[in-house]
Amino acid sequence: MKNAEIRELSTKELMERVEAETLALNQMVVNHSISPLDSPARIKQQRRMIARMKTELCQRELNKQ
Repeated sequence: MKNAEIRELSTKELMERVEAETLALNQMVVNHSISPLDSPARIKQQRRMIARMKTELCQRELNKQ
């Protein structure tokens, strides 16, 4: 998901997406500890995508005030 796509989402959708992606990341990490993933770089990509979404949420909060 690109930054432009993240900006298009509403705040509620963005918050739901962060929760879902965080759960998926946690599950991916658990699965990776049991048996190695085909591409462990996906964990890094997932973490960065969550960070981009959280950054957008923080920017929206700051712009509200």
